Amino acid sequence: MADSPSAFSVAHGKESSAPIYRLDTAAFAVALQRASDLDELAAMAHDCDRCGLRAGCRTVVFGEGNPRARLLLVGEGPGATEDAMGRPFVGKAGELLDRILEAAGFHRADVYIANVVMCRPPGNRVPTPEEMSACRPYLERRLALVDPPLIVALGATATRALLRPNARITQERGRWHRVDGRWVMPTYHPAALLRDPSKKKAVWDDFQLVREFYRRLS
Repeated sequence: MADSPSAFSVAHGKESSAPIYRLDTAAFAVALQRASDLDELAAMAHDCDRCGLRAGCRTVVFGEGNPRARLLLVGEGPGATEDAMGRPFVGKAGELLDRILEAAGFHRADVYIANVVMCRPPGNRVPTPEEMSACRPYLERRLALVDPPLIVALGATATRALLRPNARITQERGRWHRVDGRWVMPTYHPAALLRDPSKKKAVWDDFQLVREFYRRLS
């Protein structure tokens, strides 16, 4: 959509250099659609202030990985280490996720990793529905750009964001869910395994299902 008019002109009938976070809902949606690749979308995200989280964090943790990945992982939000480094899943939970991926036959560079919200909630609390809603268009646009057939929802927050608001991770994990033409596998967040190692077997079982499905796609 590189030849489309600007988001502001579509919504208001004239050009403007208004920051992305000041656009109304319709203009914001058009601006996101005009982002033709992840780099353009990341640049927009780093200028975003559509919710209160941006004021309390160091940086926007957009996501990283293979822009054409067939497997995309979605977590909850950045922690302190991620906020400091600007990268998703690089703290202790991220180190565990890397080991899980390697054990399942995946390389981190071959998948794409994102979060439901891109800014760290204070004290690593669960993001509010309003914060998740503000960041949701960015997640949806990343899914459209990467276009992965398989998604792993890491934890309860990601599961609710991708399936439905009242979804329970204990009931949904270990089963494939068809969502908007993609297959979603909910599993426990790596941070939950650090708190409760007894969940490791369940996550390993889930990733074996992911590996099997991934290989069939190959």
